[in-house]
Amino acid sequence: MHRVVITGAGAVTPLGHTASDTWMAMREGRSAIGPITSLAREDLRFGIAAEVKDFDPAAHFDEKRLILLDRFTQFALVAAREAIAQSGIDFAADGLGENTAVVIGTGIGGEQTHDATSRRLYAENNLRLHPLTIVRLMANAPASHIAIEYGLNGPAFATSSACSSANHALAQAFHMVRSGIADAAIAGGSEACITLGTIKAWEAMRVMADDTCRPFSKQRRGMVLGEGAGVFVLETLERAQRRGATILAEFAGAGMSADAGDIVFPSEAGAARAIERALKDGGLAPTDVDYVNAHGTATPANDPTETKAIRRVFGSHADALAVSSTKSMHGHALGAAGAVELIAALGAVRDGVVPPTANFVDPDPECDLDYVPNVAREKTVRAVLSNSFAFGGLNAVVALRRPS
Repeated sequence: MHRVVITGAGAVTPLGHTASDTWMAMREGRSAIGPITSLAREDLRFGIAAEVKDFDPAAHFDEKRLILLDRFTQFALVAAREAIAQSGIDFAADGLGENTAVVIGTGIGGEQTHDATSRRLYAENNLRLHPLTIVRLMANAPASHIAIEYGLNGPAFATSSACSSANHALAQAFHMVRSGIADAAIAGGSEACITLGTIKAWEAMRVMADDTCRPFSKQRRGMVLGEGAGVFVLETLERAQRRGATILAEFAGAGMSADAGDIVFPSEAGAARAIERALKDGGLAPTDVDYVNAHGTATPANDPTETKAIRRVFGSHADALAVSSTKSMHGHALGAAGAVELIAALGAVRDGVVPPTANFVDPDPECDLDYVPNVAREKTVRAVLSNSFAFGGLNAVVALRRPS
């Protein structure tokens, strides 16, 4: 069993088009939530989201390549390029291409393509579809294109488990590298879900906010959709040290569970089970953890349930934890949420800064932890957990440790 480290991080998010810009915005507590600009419609009940703005696909892909790529694949490829460049890996020269895994999570897949296709079929009554429709909308497109671009012949696949998709992808990649199934892995998540169909579907569930995202606050009114991607390079500690790579953090462990209960209502026991398994898998005691990046959707059900799950696992140490939800700044990117939030976890471990829960007003008596309201906090973070809890009762928690 190998120790696994992260040597590269890349991101395209509403907070910035790179991991460093995203992290800086998180540290500063800047929110990217605002009126939706990509849909000029007046019939949206809740017309706010966190959009990736000023992203020019033509700056990253030539016309021949671009025709193959849905927006969510574009995000993933740009983020992967940043992560791989930062890691300094040369897959051909290092002999890694033969056995590097690629695992990218997504909750929806090529929704921009799906939305455009549906409009063409049903609104315009045009039965002639683009011949590349399938390869644009398939959930595995980002994993396939990353493997193609870098000549990676190891295991490559997508994970799709709603809002836990990215953390499930990271967990699978971590376990493959730790066990020796793969020598290295490119892993994360991507989503481009700001479409009319997706927004109207979420509106119908009555869990959307009409003002902004206020996790754990008494005034919270629901979630706000976001989009984007986060991608990371995982490799063994020995290999990273041998080639002199900069180690961003140690990937300590991952825990997964299924509530096996309600399809939408979260379970305190199920969430706690995933947290406990992440600690056990990472060889961490509860008192080793200084920060929890919460799932923190700002819905009435999630926030008190997650609070209770954290208290169940950490006991009295829960009062010493810093807990925050960065969804208050970048929105809920669904299947990419865990990957975007791993940028926050990495930054906290590396820089000793806990990003805040933005837009916080008054505490909710049912949410009684330290949520780092509105302003980032300097704090030594030895280990951090990042929580993802999904519809379907599917939970995935990852644990990072400060590199030693």
